[in-house]
Parts: sequence; structure tokens; C-alpha cells
Amino acid sequence: MDELLKNAHENFIQGLSRISQFWGFPKAMGAIFGAIYLSPEPISLDQLVEQVNVTKGTVSTNVRALERLGMVHQQVQIGERKDYYVAETDFWKIVRGILKEREKNEFDRAIHSVDESLQMVESVTPDSSEVAIANFYQQRLHTLQSFFKNLDNLVAMVLTLDELRISALERLLGNRKDKP
Repeated sequence: MDELLKNAHENFIQGLSRISQFWGFPKAMGAIFGAIYLSPEPISLDQLVEQVNVTKGTVSTNVRALERLGMVHQQVQIGERKDYYVAETDFWKIVRGILKEREKNEFDRAIHSVDESLQMVESVTPDSSEVAIANFYQQRLHTLQSFFKNLDNLVAMVLTLDELRISALERLLGNRKDKP
């Protein structure tokens, strides 16, 4: 492989590794997705171990997580016992998968933490020396609570609109199949 192509491949994998970590996923998950995404052919776990330079267990665990998110799909190779994978290239589908998976787990805990902290601050009867800080905390927590709730509503709306779009397309295509 040309040295520049090889460098571009490695740079892309490292970049996705950093992006993955930024969004709260393991670095290896981003690197593995990058290797699968830039593979013109379905790629095996053994090939991923070589390209990403992590253990087979790490590759296997992260590939399962990528499958759950809808970012990669297993592809059967006739006559092969190994598992092969291809990347999902519909990025809206990937975003939906990530939003569905991530939205409720950590997000609900974050919202609960803010709500709980706000309740604590509001239940305090501060003495005169703490009124300013209590008001400051309350204002900041209200702002964050409002942002989180709006973001949660936005994610729910995006997922609902996408489901409606898919449903409408299925109805349209279903109606077309009935016509001669």
C-alpha cells in the first residue's frame, strides 16, 4: 500500500478513536469502527486485531457494542467459520442508534443528578452569608435543568420524527406493491 494511503488510514483510525473518547465511548471502539469503515471488503476480528493493535477480546467486546448501536453488521462468508463485519454507511441510522442507546442511560442519570442537586439547594435555608451562593447555585442548576430537559425533548422528537418518516415510507411502498 502506498505510504500516504497507509498514513491516511492510520490517521483516520486515530481520529475516530479520539472522537469516540470525546463522546464517552472507548477509544478502541472508535478505532475499530474506523478500520471497518475504511475496509473495502468485510473484515474479520483477526484482521481488526492487527489493524487496531488491541486484544481479540477488546475487539470482540467493542464489535458487539458497535452492532448494538447499529454501526456495524455481521456478514456471513460462505465456507468461513470466522465472523466478518461491514460498516453501516447511513449516518442518520448510526445517529439514531447512538441516541437510542445513550439517551436514556447516562442522560437520565445526569438529569436526575441535576434535579436532586436543585432540590437540595432549594431545601436549604441559608444564613445571610450563604444567600448569594445559594442563589447562584439555584440559578445555575435551573439553567442546566432546563437545557437538559429541552435536549431530552429534542432527542425524543428527532427519534419520533424518524420513526414517522420510516412508517410513511413503508406505507407508501406498501401501497405501491398492491398496484399492478
